[in-house]
Amino acid sequence: MALSTSVITRLEYQHKSLLEIIDGLSDEQIRWQIIPGKWSVFENIVHLATYQHAFINRLNQILEQEKPAFPRYSAEADPLFYDNCSKVTREIMQDLVTTRREMIAKISSLNDTDLRRTGVHLALEK
Repeated sequence: MALSTSVITRLEYQHKSLLEIIDGLSDEQIRWQIIPGKWSVFENIVHLATYQHAFINRLNQILEQEKPAFPRYSAEADPLFYDNCSKVTREIMQDLVTTRREMIAKISSLNDTDLRRTGVHLALEK
């Protein structure tokens, strides 16, 4: 049940598209809320970077506990999200890349038994 090459490749490269998409934009442009009150490009990137940390924590729980249950993730309830919003785009992108490497290393090292372990999202638990 090893992960396919296409899944590993997607994990390795998908996030790098963000670097290309925002290349040449100023931090001000990236932080601009096109629709006032809605997330900017920056806040969306912060969300992705911040959630990777939550994902790693959840993955560790799945590996350490029997069917752990997870609530809905909310960036607004995550203090790291707000801490990251105070950083510059370059710092957030570096964190995104570094944390993604950590995720890939962790996921790539999982054996068949680990890959069969599960967690439960509370919204889907019945």
